[in-house]
Amino acid sequence: MQKIVATFVMAFCAINFIFAQQRPNIIVIFTDDLGYADIGANGMVPDIKTPNIDKLAENGIRMTSGYVTAPQCAPSRAGLLTGRYQQRFGSDDNGVQPVPLDETLIAEHMSNAGYVTGMTGKWHLQPLYVQTNWVRQNVPGIPDKARYSPKDVPLELTMKYYPHVRGFQEYYYGTMYNIWANYDLCGNSIEPQWINADGYRLDNQTNAATTFIDRNYEKPFFFYLGYYAPHVPLEATEKYLSRFPGKMPERRRYCLAMMSAVDDGVGKIINKLKEHGVYENTLIFFMSDNGAPLKIYKEDIPLTHKGGAWDGSLNKPFVGEKGMISEGGIRVPYIVSWPAVLPKGEVYNKPVVSLDMAATAVEVAGRKKPKAFDGTNLIPYLTGERKGQPHEQLYWRFWDQSAIRMDNWKFLKAGNREFLFDLNSEEPESENLIFQYPEKADKMKKELVKWGAELKNPGIPDGEIRREKHWYDYYFKE
Repeated sequence: MQKIVATFVMAFCAINFIFAQQRPNIIVIFTDDLGYADIGANGMVPDIKTPNIDKLAENGIRMTSGYVTAPQCAPSRAGLLTGRYQQRFGSDDNGVQPVPLDETLIAEHMSNAGYVTGMTGKWHLQPLYVQTNWVRQNVPGIPDKARYSPKDVPLELTMKYYPHVRGFQEYYYGTMYNIWANYDLCGNSIEPQWINADGYRLDNQTNAATTFIDRNYEKPFFFYLGYYAPHVPLEATEKYLSRFPGKMPERRRYCLAMMSAVDDGVGKIINKLKEHGVYENTLIFFMSDNGAPLKIYKEDIPLTHKGGAWDGSLNKPFVGEKGMISEGGIRVPYIVSWPAVLPKGEVYNKPVVSLDMAATAVEVAGRKKPKAFDGTNLIPYLTGERKGQPHEQLYWRFWDQSAIRMDNWKFLKAGNREFLFDLNSEEPESENLIFQYPEKADKMKKELVKWGAELKNPGIPDGEIRREKHWYDYYFKE
């Protein structure tokens, strides 16, 4: 009898091991303020050098109509990590509120599915000092001021929104060098603590990812890598800068160098997966959180400049930039790779969105997609098992702008200015067709208004455009 029980236990463990191995590992690589042009695989500019990212595209599928849900850091990440349009819970832009604690993040779903979850790099879902009304309402005893500073938001309040309480079991969290971690880069588990990290920020984020893989490759894992690049402050070591000699704007040189560091990191991650024999069964997403902030004129101002500035990245061939829901602000590099399942070297032209990561991850982990999700499991579409397109409509609302994409058409509303674009044209968003196709524009606007009515703060913006006026006056001269 004892032998029968032992045999049964061994068989049960073997079945569990096989199931664990069949479920893919998942890695999400999310860059910061990287434009569509700035991976070599997109073929837009000659000076970018990203051979490992290009190889990821060669071994996977490159999306030419890959979108994020906002042209700004915090709301874009809110959409990615919840799988829901962030307007549904009121995190519309950086200045509104953190992601509410009653929103379930993808790491929590993956933990419930039996995955080990980890993250490094940028987070930006915690309370921010620019969220004036939220700070005023949620910080006890705070004086009523028009503007707050980082020191006005207590750390103990901020940490209630950190990755370690949002489903991430292992973390090496920090954009720069002040790191909140429960493991070190030597692979040791440590008590959760603040670390003053040495080295270069992007190399540290790569090393946090490869260390996590070393620690967890025998189990299915989910890892979120929020590279803080090429977002300002621009920062690179001579190792990466020396790869880009010659005359060019210094901001461009630093962007190229930072993306070279990210690219080296992608190569190291892939090599680490291969070293442990799990590369073929690892699903990798590569995206940017929004388009490049060009500041219209791409001025090469000194790197020491404090505040917003061009980060050296480019949005070619699209119109506009970060802060706009024109294509330049929301259409981003987007690659999906899963060597064991997906075809290699293909290009997918139908619209997809960052929301699809969460829906895909949950379903390939063997769980049912939550009804609250707005994304779609992309795998059946990418393998050809399912025909049609993942989304009939995609929506945006940001500041004084709103938009909808249906098939290859986009209706864009900036205040009371309205546009209709054929995105199949050689120069997308260069010709406003609203007067040629008024019925199509009206139909799309009605769909957009219908979606807007579902949101926490209902409606779509109307009236005079404010914060974005200088952009629309420049990029969309009438």
